[in-house]
Amino acid sequence: MVRRSHVLAAALGASQIAYGLEAPRPPWMTRGIVALLLTTSTADAIEQRGARGAAVVAAAGSVGFGAELLGVHTGRPFGSYGYSEQLGPQIHEVPLLAGAAWGLLARPSRVAGDWASRALPGERSPLGQRATRVLAAATALTAWDVFLDPRMVREGYWHWPEGGWYEGIPWTNYAGWWATGVVAFGAAELIDPHDDPAAPPAASAPSAIGDERSGDTALGLYAWTWIGELIANVLLWKRPKVAVAGGLSMAAIALPALARRVLAARA
Repeated sequence: MVRRSHVLAAALGASQIAYGLEAPRPPWMTRGIVALLLTTSTADAIEQRGARGAAVVAAAGSVGFGAELLGVHTGRPFGSYGYSEQLGPQIHEVPLLAGAAWGLLARPSRVAGDWASRALPGERSPLGQRATRVLAAATALTAWDVFLDPRMVREGYWHWPEGGWYEGIPWTNYAGWWATGVVAFGAAELIDPHDDPAAPPAASAPSAIGDERSGDTALGLYAWTWIGELIANVLLWKRPKVAVAGGLSMAAIALPALARRVLAARA
């Protein structure tokens, strides 16, 4: 049976293709893509993990939004930056959709990080496994921002008044993303420590087809985001530097994650 998250993922893919082809892209379209990706990711989290899945998404969004409030008003942990009004309603100069940006790839990054870190050599204690997943998930989420930030700065959603080494963005932005991700995914481990993307789908979900695992939709969302951003930056937006930097950053997580998922299917 087809799940709700699968229908939403198909709609998301079509919408993102239309978004990539549109030039210039109006703010309402960007806000719609953010909302649809958040809805799709949250639907999958709930289908697979129930209330705990929703709580992980909410925790990531809350931690991220709190970090954005701190960042806008103190310059820490990301550096000195500010938002325009293009993302919609704000609280203390931070758009509500900024929190959504932290939540929308929360479970996809956690699942991709889990798969990518599974084949590390040596025996690991449960605590070591959980710590490794936190670090890998934070890296996966930060890798996506290598694509995201240059586009949003270029289109006027936020700005870095002092500039920076990468597309006008300082290195502190990515250090701040990673540190915030560690806190967010550390909270996720407390909320749902037993989330295993290699397990069969939850009993409450519709019957699986073939060798489907509970993390497959989330991993697919991460891989689709990587491939879609790469193609768009190369072919549509003509941003080769961003394509190389973002493509390699997300590939460092996506490729080993996908390879280990394939190996698991063959085992």
